[in-house]
Amino acid sequence: MAVCARLCGVGPARGCRRRGAAREQRRGGPGDSEPDTDTDPEEAGGGGGGATEDEEAAERIEGGRSAPHPAEAGPAGRAPLSLLELPPELLVQIFGSLPGTDLPSLARVCTTFRRILRTDTIWRRRCREEYGVCENLRKLEITGVSCRDVYAKRINPRVKSGRFMKILPDYEHMEYRDVYTCLLHRYRHILGLWQPDIGPYGGLLNVVVDGLFIIGWMYLPPHDPHVDDPMRFKPLFRIHLMERKCATVECMYGHKGPHNGHIQIVKKDEFSTKCNQTDHHRMSGGRQEEFRTWLREEWGRTLEDIFHEHMQELILMKFIYTSQYDNCLTYRRIYLPPSSPDDLIKPGLFKGTYGSHGLEIVMLSFHGKKAKGTKITGDPNIPAGQQTVEIDLAHPLQLPDIENLRDFSELSRIVLEVQEQVRREEQEQEHRQEEEDCSQQAASQPAAKPPGGEGAEGEETAAGAEGTTQDKAPASQPFVLPMGVISRNEDYPRTCRICFYGTGLIAGHGFTSPERTPGVFVLFDDDRFGFIWLELKSFSLYSRIKVSFQNAEAPSREAFDEMLKNIQSLAT
Repeated sequence: MAVCARLCGVGPARGCRRRGAAREQRRGGPGDSEPDTDTDPEEAGGGGGGATEDEEAAERIEGGRSAPHPAEAGPAGRAPLSLLELPPELLVQIFGSLPGTDLPSLARVCTTFRRILRTDTIWRRRCREEYGVCENLRKLEITGVSCRDVYAKRINPRVKSGRFMKILPDYEHMEYRDVYTCLLHRYRHILGLWQPDIGPYGGLLNVVVDGLFIIGWMYLPPHDPHVDDPMRFKPLFRIHLMERKCATVECMYGHKGPHNGHIQIVKKDEFSTKCNQTDHHRMSGGRQEEFRTWLREEWGRTLEDIFHEHMQELILMKFIYTSQYDNCLTYRRIYLPPSSPDDLIKPGLFKGTYGSHGLEIVMLSFHGKKAKGTKITGDPNIPAGQQTVEIDLAHPLQLPDIENLRDFSELSRIVLEVQEQVRREEQEQEHRQEEEDCSQQAASQPAAKPPGGEGAEGEETAAGAEGTTQDKAPASQPFVLPMGVISRNEDYPRTCRICFYGTGLIAGHGFTSPERTPGVFVLFDDDRFGFIWLELKSFSLYSRIKVSFQNAEAPSREAFDEMLKNIQSLAT
């Protein structure tokens, strides 16, 4: 603001207005702008004093340009000394390139700046560049908004196209300045990727700017067991301007259209939503109709189609539990995992099969020689936030030929041998660490060569052997599940790139007696991998979620690691 004040000839210092007036008199005419009348009264009546040459030089536009030739300097034969002498259309371009958060300070400089900042083109540019808004408010009836298809077809299929404008606000007298200040800037902190707190089930919410709305989209896995199908999504809430300077929050839950809701930003990286009209969530047929509708949407089937009694219990339990959260939900921010050129594949979100629990969302991230799969959605056995699988990238597995691979006992023997090797290496590492601690405590004695030298050499040899194994591994090799291993999806790939030793987390109902058991991580391609749970004799197939989530990148590696730790501690 101080820089702008110097450029336009006014400022917060006492007497700047009088100096500005004297300067205009020396130039031969009155000033073309009044100073801002919202300044302090003492400044308006401050003492005078002519502007020195140094002060006038400080008010010139920075850049160190030499004075132009009198013939090229315009009618007055000189270069502009302040921003106020520039054409208004040029000032609109300059102000439109500034961050929107700086424009209120700029408007307090003088009345000319304030008048120019009323130009809606400036705010339209800021809405487009900062939040992706590109619709023209004056041509809504002609061009439409991206929400036209969303609300006419997805949210309320009963609404006919001719009645569409009735469910949209009246934008005739709306301005982009109001859209920016009262909608986008006010609710900017809730944009991004979030995990709702729905007990063990979790979820995935992406809050985005969609046209002239802010919409919270809940992403759901496809129906079991079609893991390669695209994600499903439905709106949970929307925010828009019904009137100037007044943002309206509406709950989208239920089948009766949008209704009154509320959003509260609890603290950093956490907010909550509340429905003020929960009667819109109820159906005329009672809970039985609500359950059957939920079952068709959630599972794509009816209760008569599910013959497994245990699966029926799990489905009914999920419906009862999640129905308690239809009026109030708390969300915590999550980030997409950062990537590195050394990663085995690109990290990200995957949907995977989990037996009777159906499809769940897992986040794959890489941490040096380890890869971790963290549940974003969960179940009563392994809740959301827990680390479902861990892959040891330092221990690749050489699968037997296709005939021997069908023998489960042969695969189990290979995996258990690697498990024993990993256990010995961990013990050796602990022993070397204890020796180093003892040597540091006995600092007065001469340092002896640690006995773990041979072990380190052996470890290096083993690592070299592992590297050789990876180098010798073919680009693809035949793959088939061993006999007796259960898979929800029989349409899994029949070739794989490489396999690694890993562990999977299993537990009883209510996350009781959790333990890590050995397994096999199978990489099929850049977008699919699998995991064989040896103890359960079960196979999970994972497929990448190919959705471009907005505002979901982690600001740093440390922020992502902290996020993982937080959601796991909450799940525990």
